[in-house]
Amino acid sequence: MTEFREKAVLMDADGIRRALMRIAHEIVEKNKGTENLVLVGIRTRGVPIAARIAAEIARIEQRDLPRGVLDITLYRDDLNELSYQPIVHPTEMPLDITGKTIVLVDDVLYTGRTIRAAMNALLDIGRPRMIQLAVLIDRGHRELPIRADYVGKNVPTAAHEDVSVLLRDVDAEEKVVIRERR
Repeated sequence: MTEFREKAVLMDADGIRRALMRIAHEIVEKNKGTENLVLVGIRTRGVPIAARIAAEIARIEQRDLPRGVLDITLYRDDLNELSYQPIVHPTEMPLDITGKTIVLVDDVLYTGRTIRAAMNALLDIGRPRMIQLAVLIDRGHRELPIRADYVGKNVPTAAHEDVSVLLRDVDAEEKVVIRERR
């Protein structure tokens, strides 16, 4: 197992809050409101990030957005390479997504493979009018032609580094750190 040491804190709790507030405003502005908009968080950390964005949009627009939860485990292209037995969690979609604008939400955009898997999972559920992507961190190193529509922070990284988003909802602390292999 590879061990990492913390190299730097990229964002603290206030930085995360401000980035998600900005993303919420950008989503509303780009979509000219919230009509037919659905936020879908990718398990694990995309789910609480989507909830926070939805809460901010509700504050701005005085309207709650439907939210979904997407588990992409069975859509991963490295599923047969995993040495452990993956645990599949339920996907929860509150409504038919056909014809809706979906904003996929994740914590870190890296190679693009997670997002490709998420889009495949969404297309098995319905046929959205449009899929947009919101991420807290874009660290580069894309292997697929995927880009985020909404980014909290762009962070150039080296291949031997790792970006970890820690959220109180999941990790009991709130920060984004860059770590490097020991």
